[in-house]
Amino acid sequence: MGAFTGYLCNVYGGICQVFMGIFVVCLSVFMGVLMIDEAHERTLHTDILFGLIKDIARFRPELKVLIASATLDTQKFSTFFDEAPIFRIPGRRFPVDIYYTKAPEADYLEAAVVSVLQIHVTQAPGDILVFLTGQEEIETTCEMLQDRCRRLGSKIAELLVLPIYANLPSDMQAKIFLPTPPGARKVVVATNIAETSLTIDGIIYVIDPGFCKQKSYNARTGMESLIVMPCSRASANQRAGRAGRVSAGRCFRLYTAWIQRTNLGNVVLLLKSLGINDLIHFDFMDPPPHETLVLALEQLYALGALNHLGELTKLGRRMAELPVDPMLSKMILASEKYQCSEEILTIAAMLSVNNAIFYRPKDKVVHADNARMNFFVPGGDHMVLLNVYTQWVECGYSTQWCYENFIQYRSMRRARDVREQLEGLLERIEVELRSAAGDTVLVRKAVTAGFFYHTARLTRSGYKTVKHQQGVFVHPNSSLFETQPRWLIYHELVFTTKEFMRQVIEIDSAWLLEVAPHYYRSRDLEDAGSKKMPRKPGKSREDLG
Repeated sequence: MGAFTGYLCNVYGGICQVFMGIFVVCLSVFMGVLMIDEAHERTLHTDILFGLIKDIARFRPELKVLIASATLDTQKFSTFFDEAPIFRIPGRRFPVDIYYTKAPEADYLEAAVVSVLQIHVTQAPGDILVFLTGQEEIETTCEMLQDRCRRLGSKIAELLVLPIYANLPSDMQAKIFLPTPPGARKVVVATNIAETSLTIDGIIYVIDPGFCKQKSYNARTGMESLIVMPCSRASANQRAGRAGRVSAGRCFRLYTAWIQRTNLGNVVLLLKSLGINDLIHFDFMDPPPHETLVLALEQLYALGALNHLGELTKLGRRMAELPVDPMLSKMILASEKYQCSEEILTIAAMLSVNNAIFYRPKDKVVHADNARMNFFVPGGDHMVLLNVYTQWVECGYSTQWCYENFIQYRSMRRARDVREQLEGLLERIEVELRSAAGDTVLVRKAVTAGFFYHTARLTRSGYKTVKHQQGVFVHPNSSLFETQPRWLIYHELVFTTKEFMRQVIEIDSAWLLEVAPHYYRSRDLEDAGSKKMPRKPGKSREDLG
């Protein structure tokens, strides 16, 4: 049970935190003591856990609850837990001096590069840790640092520039832990994985532009997007703390405040499945906006998970058994009707590894892009992911095959594990595993049944979402970037230079009336024709990426 739940927590994030938390709470009720560590790492799901624990503690006054963190807003937690006492335990952390710029930097990548070089030239020995938002920023910053170090030549001591992000091969990630050679300095350029998930010896200086990638939920359009936004105060404190592990350190900051927005769909489904129906009065530490909660209920109703009274349907109870986003769980369950559960399980597992399948090193961009295009098949990106996984299975789960095709072996292995876990869950809810035997229409209909919310249509002015007429774009890495079909379903939206649709498939508009007649009307899908519109001249993949 522990390995199973722990693994899904890693893959599916917050919702499994709650499942694991409930499991621990049940044990703790019998043991008499419950401890929650790293409580500052707040998400909506951990806040639900706090609300449940608070309710249990009121009925069990003999139950001892300990909330622990090195960077906690103690007064807020104390107030929430009925004025609980606060204990401050001195740790062994070294002091960290924090410095701010007078105003936020317009180009924080350039500011980070300049700060690294200033520290390297003027400060005492000690390694540097730079926090950035993702692979693209990290690779750009590393190139800038390496280029400027080459131009300075022997004027400065050796500076080892080492990136760390999820999509980096394991052997390259491991380099950040190697001891720094005498007379040199190491700079690690990392995502927020370096906040708490790993400790790098020798870090004395931290540079924190104050940004991270977060999912942002637009309550007006009902859409979720991955955007760069200011990080939380707790994250900022964690980042600064990286500089005080081995000796006194310094942290250089540039950022503003942070507000998080999220889709409450899976949270509402979870609470309903636990028998908590009065969501408006649930004891959240920071209650979500009323409008967002209502939209989540509407989405679950449209998916068929709730009836008109807001009660869980039979489908909703089955969806709650799958620790994934409601749209993904609806897609998986729809595969039973379309007799393609084998393919849909694979697609769901591949989608779960967060676009970390293909590796695109800067020095082999052309080879990597060609390797990716070799996997392109008709239908769209979901079918490409299915093709990649199928070929990997046929090659005996080969590591060498992944290397030759610029595919992350670690991500594929994780997808395989997720698929096995989901397969076990489907057996538990008695969903028979069937294959579509190459019929991609059945597979794409199952995807549409879960993601009909995410429909876009090509118009003369570009793609627009069907319900809200919001302008969106096919991501340059998509297999459909050049073909531009008339109708698309997308998995998620991500902001870079524009609002891009990531992981898209081509659909027939008639499928929307088949899978969601309660949500779409014929007038929503009125179309001048089914022909593909010619793609207007535009920017290349590199320009748009």
